[in-house]
Amino acid sequence: MTAITRAEVEHLARLARLQLSADELDHYAGQLDVILQSVARVAEVTADDIPPTSHPIPVENVYREDVARPGLDRAEIAAGAPAWQDDRFRVPRILDEE
Repeated sequence: MTAITRAEVEHLARLARLQLSADELDHYAGQLDVILQSVARVAEVTADDIPPTSHPIPVENVYREDVARPGLDRAEIAAGAPAWQDDRFRVPRILDEE
């Protein structure tokens, strides 16, 4: 049984402002038909006694303790930088200011 017709695909294409050739309409009608049949098969096996879930097993966030650690030494960073000015990396300008 066909779930979607070529005319319906043409209507959907017009709504989406897509210009499709006759071959493309036939091609997409076949593909959409397969998709709709697959969705219908999934709907057949759903059971009312199974609650909807986003994950098959319970998910719990695990947080680590937030501990402050010493950062990098500014002098070492400045020593390794090709250009350094006012405690910042100096880079070539890429945009003109107006």
